[in-house]
Amino acid sequence: MNEAERQALELAVELAARGAGTVLPNPVVGCVLLSPSGQIVGRGWHQRAGGPHAEVVALADAGDAARGATAVVTLEPCNHTGRTGPCSQALIAAGVAKVIVAVRDPWPAAAGGVDVLRAAGVEVHEVGDTDSPAEDVNRVWLTATRKRRAFVTFKAGMTIDARVAAADGTSRWITSPESRADVHRLRGEVDTMMVGVGTVLADDPLLTVRDADGELVGRQPLRVVIDSPGRTPSDARVRNDDAETLIATAAEFGHGRRVDVGAVLSELYRRGRRHVLLEGGPRLATSMLDAGLVDEVVVYIAPLLLGAGRSLLDGSAVDTLTAAHRAELVAVDRFGPDVRLRYTVRG
Repeated sequence: MNEAERQALELAVELAARGAGTVLPNPVVGCVLLSPSGQIVGRGWHQRAGGPHAEVVALADAGDAARGATAVVTLEPCNHTGRTGPCSQALIAAGVAKVIVAVRDPWPAAAGGVDVLRAAGVEVHEVGDTDSPAEDVNRVWLTATRKRRAFVTFKAGMTIDARVAAADGTSRWITSPESRADVHRLRGEVDTMMVGVGTVLADDPLLTVRDADGELVGRQPLRVVIDSPGRTPSDARVRNDDAETLIATAAEFGHGRRVDVGAVLSELYRRGRRHVLLEGGPRLATSMLDAGLVDEVVVYIAPLLLGAGRSLLDGSAVDTLTAAHRAELVAVDRFGPDVRLRYTVRG
């Protein structure tokens, strides 16, 4: 790629990110159109599920300037007719001369756009960098599609010494109001939230997206409680009418007396759910880590030290350093007095 095309890809990634939280179960996608001289003539992103795809928006933005242009796209143009038509055909019809594809589409039903474009005489360049920003911005959908299960982000607020509650069980509030506001922003970007029944019994959480005044905001994610024996009380707040709730019991999702969380994640994928925010507790998070079912960890670290209390994780099968779960730090942000770290789990 030349410099104009590299900058266009960076912009396409930024545009794609704007669709987070509104396009699920679809991928986030950004598209930038460049004139033969390297000037931006069109831009677009997938804004909502069922709405026009990024390429179609960018083509409409460019108008007649799309003819002979280069399209820089974060994900392979689809070759699929669903609620919208195939983007590969739209690019061909508009007379686009070249398409730069950052990431191939792993969904068989939509893949093949690259081949269709080449067959029509369009020049196609594939970036093919698995560590690219285009991979990261779409990590949720790409991982879910490749693994055929919902992507899992484990979120926790903790002290410097990795305590999520004091020795007396108190945990409100370890993190700052700024961190808690960001958690609700994060909740607004997922389609599912998950906790263990122990968290329900201890904290009686609502598991909803709310504003600073406690009012419900926007589309509410599905609430999932992993509850092998079926102990969730009938009056638990996760059973209220604020959002849909799934109580996953061993009777429905189990092997013997325990819930198979992998089966739950696969069922969520089948139901069109792509992103799970795992909010606790320590034993559920640990068991999912040990089973290779956690893809990302987001931790908010408050400037507190307890020295005792409930730990972030509990009951792991890992008993030696060489068997530790490996993670890569990908983002560091500050919220009030707290620090937020985002890690990709490598295994």
